[in-house]
Amino acid sequence: MVRLGTGIGWRPEIADDIARLPGIDWVEVVAENICPDHVPDALRLLRERGTTVVPHGVSLGLGGAERPEPGRLRALAERAEALGSPLVTEHIAFVRAGGPLTASPSIEAGHLLPVPRTRDALDVLCENVRIAQDALPVPLAVENIAALISWPGEEMTEGQFLAELVERTGVRLLIDVANLHTNHVNRGEDPAKALDELPTSAIAYVHVAGGVEKDGVWHDSHAHPVTQPVLDVLAELCARTAPPGVLLERDEDFPTAGELAGELAAIRAVTAAGAAGAAEAGMATAGTAAGSAKPVTAAGAAEAATAAGTGDEAAAPVRASAAADEADKADKARTGADVPAADAPAADAPAPEAPLPEAPVPDAVRERLALAQTALLSALVGDTPPPEGFDRRRLRVQSAALTAKRASVIAKVAPELPEILGTGYRPAFARYAEGRPMTGGYRRDALSFAEHLLADGRPGDSAARRRLTLWWQERSGPAPLPSHPAARFARRVRLALSGGR
Repeated sequence: MVRLGTGIGWRPEIADDIARLPGIDWVEVVAENICPDHVPDALRLLRERGTTVVPHGVSLGLGGAERPEPGRLRALAERAEALGSPLVTEHIAFVRAGGPLTASPSIEAGHLLPVPRTRDALDVLCENVRIAQDALPVPLAVENIAALISWPGEEMTEGQFLAELVERTGVRLLIDVANLHTNHVNRGEDPAKALDELPTSAIAYVHVAGGVEKDGVWHDSHAHPVTQPVLDVLAELCARTAPPGVLLERDEDFPTAGELAGELAAIRAVTAAGAAGAAEAGMATAGTAAGSAKPVTAAGAAEAATAAGTGDEAAAPVRASAAADEADKADKARTGADVPAADAPAADAPAPEAPLPEAPVPDAVRERLALAQTALLSALVGDTPPPEGFDRRRLRVQSAALTAKRASVIAKVAPELPEILGTGYRPAFARYAEGRPMTGGYRRDALSFAEHLLADGRPGDSAARRRLTLWWQERSGPAPLPSHPAARFARRVRLALSGGR
C-alpha cells in the first residue's frame, strides 16, 4: 500500500493557502472538476514540487443498479494518468436511477445516496467494482458514505458489507471517519463496531471532515470545523492500524489558512498518538500474542501534540507517514516479520490471493435493485409517495438536503443566476425543484430553471427579467449568440440602454 502521509482536499478557493501550508504530502481533487488537458496552474505546480495528487470521483454510481458507464470510466482513467496518480477513489453509493432497467426516465440525485446492505445490492456492487477495476490503470479504493436515511430490511452491518466487498473484489477502502460519526448520530450505528468488522489492511487512506447537527440530524456538510467526536473516531481507527494516509476535506465556507493548519495539526496529533500507542503495545507484547492498543482520545492527542510542539502552527508537522513508521515497527516487534518502508508501496509484501471469478449478476437482481432505488429517488426528488418501511420524516430531511445541494451546485455552475435573482434565488429554485427531478446534468438544470421562471413571467422586476432572458438566450437560444468579447460588450451596452443593469 502506498504511504501518502497527511493531505488536504484541493479546491480552487484555497489553492494559494494549500501551496503555503507546511507538511502537505498529498492532495485529493474532485475528478469531475479537472480537465486532463488543462490542469490548473496551482495544481500543476504542486505536482512539480512532488506532491501526490489523487482523483476522487463522485459520479460513477458504483452502487447503482446499472453497470458503470464506459465513458465515465474512461474519463476517470484519463485523469489518473494525467495526474500521475497512484490510485483513484470513488463512493459506495448510487447517484441516479430509472432508465432501461425500469422502463422509466433516468433521474439524477445530484448527491450520494446509500445502497441497501442486502445480498442483491452487494452482488451488483461487487460486479460494478470489478468492471471499474478492469477499466482503470491504477488501483481503486471505495468510500463509505454518510447517510440521513436507512433502508428497511437490511441484512448486514456496514462493517460486514465492506468486509465481504473487499474479500470478493480485492478493492481497497477509503474510510471516512466523519461518515462513521454521521451514521452513528443518524442511524445509531457504532463506529467502533464497524472498525472492528472491516479489514483494516485494505485501507488506502482516511477522510476527516466537519459537519453540523440540526434538530437531531447530523449533516456531513464539509463546511464546518472538524469536531472532537470525529477525531475520536479517527483515534479509534489509529488504535487498530496506521492508515497509509489521512486527508482533511473542506468544500465550502473556507476558513483561514491558520484554521486549516490547526485542523491538520490536530489530525497529525491523533495519528502520531495512535502510532505511539501501537509501538508501546508492540514493545510490551514482543514475543507473545499481540494485544490490542487502547484508543487515544482526540483531547489526549491534542495535549500530547502541544507538549511535543506539534500543536503549534509554526512547528514542524508530524507526518502521518512517520506515524505509520512507528506502527510498522510495532507490527514487526509483535510478529517478527519485516514490513515495507513507509514511503513506498508494499512491493515486496506477498500479494493477496486474487478474488475468485464470479458468475454474472442475473438481470433479475439488477432489476429488483433498480426498482427499489428508483422508487426511493422518485420520492426524494419527484414528489412521489414514499416507499414502505422508510422513516418519512427522514425522507423529508433528505429531500430538502438534496434540493439545497442542487441549488448550491447550480449557483457555482451558473453564478449569474443568484446574482440576477438576489435573495429570491433559493426560494425560487426550491419551488422549481419540487416535483422536477434533474435529468440532464447541472448545466441543463440551470437552463431549465431559467426557462421555468421566464415562462411564468418571473422575476417580477423587469430589469432582472431582461437580464435573465439574455442569459438564457446566450446559452440556449434558437441560434447561439456571438461569444466574441466585443459582441458581449455590445449586448451589455444595449441591455444598459434598455434599462437593465
